[in-house]
Amino acid sequence: MAPPHAVYRAFMDPKKLVAWLPPTGMEGRIDTFDAREGGIYRMTLTYLDSDHQTGKTSDNTDVRQGEFLELVPGKRIVQRIVFESEDPAFAGAMTMTWNLDEVPGGTKVTIVSENVPVGIRQEDHEAGMSSTLANLAAFLE
Repeated sequence: MAPPHAVYRAFMDPKKLVAWLPPTGMEGRIDTFDAREGGIYRMTLTYLDSDHQTGKTSDNTDVRQGEFLELVPGKRIVQRIVFESEDPAFAGAMTMTWNLDEVPGGTKVTIVSENVPVGIRQEDHEAGMSSTLANLAAFLE
């Protein structure tokens, strides 16, 4: 229910991003944020309860470093994400493309994830992305 430029701005402002990106059951902190192509950001996500799977970085945290590969204002955000982890199941760089398509009354957000680490189960990844998109909608509406 928000226009594409508003969705894009919610992603490019670290205070806004940390308000909606963490899935349900987590809170986030932005450690570094440089919103430009080639810019790096670092985010720490912390689990809020003890009824969760072990974090990728520690028992209760996922630390990820992202790099903005492509930024097309109001249209697309492509980023490479690497989790800080000693577990080889979470090694490697995942690429996420967020497409923002204007539709009547708002924006359709489509996320394409490539090279997701094998340690992240598909159903967990989909649940996390669904939660994040619901948070984004609530944040903007």
